[in-house]
Amino acid sequence: MALEEPDAAQASLGAEIRRRRKQQDTTLANLAAQAGISHSFLSQLERGYARPSMTTLERIARALGTTQVSLMLAADPGRAGNAPADAPPGAQIVRADQGAVLPQTGDDAGHARLLVNGDAAFYPQEHALGTREYGDFYRHEQDEWLHVVSGEIEVDLSDGRIVELRTGDSLYYAGGIPHRWRLVGPDVAHLIVVQASA
Repeated sequence: MALEEPDAAQASLGAEIRRRRKQQDTTLANLAAQAGISHSFLSQLERGYARPSMTTLERIARALGTTQVSLMLAADPGRAGNAPADAPPGAQIVRADQGAVLPQTGDDAGHARLLVNGDAAFYPQEHALGTREYGDFYRHEQDEWLHVVSGEIEVDLSDGRIVELRTGDSLYYAGGIPHRWRLVGPDVAHLIVVQASA
């Protein structure tokens, strides 16, 4: 989805994608092809004029040999020194209006928000899941745990294993296992997802 004006968080994300792409001496066209997105969308993204979905960011991260979380951290204004000053030493505070936010794929599909603003031993995220269709599989080397705060979802673990989860249920899976989620209940599902650091 194209933005009318550059957004500070998206500009940071785009700059990080461009930095990593140039570090690997890869052209816009090559990275776009590897990620399965258009050259023009990637160009807009690198300039802060487009907002990727979580699925698109996963493809870009995979093509760059990194993770979604690593790229989301670059989009978090808290990393630029705007984090709350009242955090005790050795602690981080992410207020309700902070943390990098990215949309899920599809119309009214929800969003994901990173709940830390810097280096951490693990990366919690808040997800609002509204799509009833499976998207692409996510696959990363880090272990992951998800908890359903409210709603009902289905998790496809790629080898025919489908796990249904309802409010209060949790699921842990090892890194390297392809996975994807979809809504099966009547209302948007709210999840907490925690990914181990790289």
